[in-house]
Amino acid sequence: MKLAVIAHDGKKAEMVSFLNKHYNFLHSANITIVATGTTGKHAQAAGLEVQRMLSGPQGGDAQIAAQVAEGLIQGVFFFRDPLDIHPHEPDINMLMRICDVHNVPLATNPATAELVLKGLAVASDDNN
Repeated sequence: MKLAVIAHDGKKAEMVSFLNKHYNFLHSANITIVATGTTGKHAQAAGLEVQRMLSGPQGGDAQIAAQVAEGLIQGVFFFRDPLDIHPHEPDINMLMRICDVHNVPLATNPATAELVLKGLAVASDDNN
């Protein structure tokens, strides 16, 4: 399974903390993490293994959306900062629309991401 992680600048530390908190599950479930460039850079600096795309404003959101559309990514965690303005908002909206079109789980905050991971854990237990 491949999971994409993206975080606006004000949420990058929160994303890295979230990934660290759930490292054991992500690792044991054999989940590959792909990230936009700067989010991935922060995750790598924290010792996490991620595949990096371009940064969001330079096309990373679109690269991830393309992988969602191709069926290569099964979940997206996009920790958005709703209190800031983002010049690449059209790319963000496109990624969210692609997730909806292809019925791919999209978590935009840690609370929802927690629930998605719990669902994956239950599904994993059911398959064993």
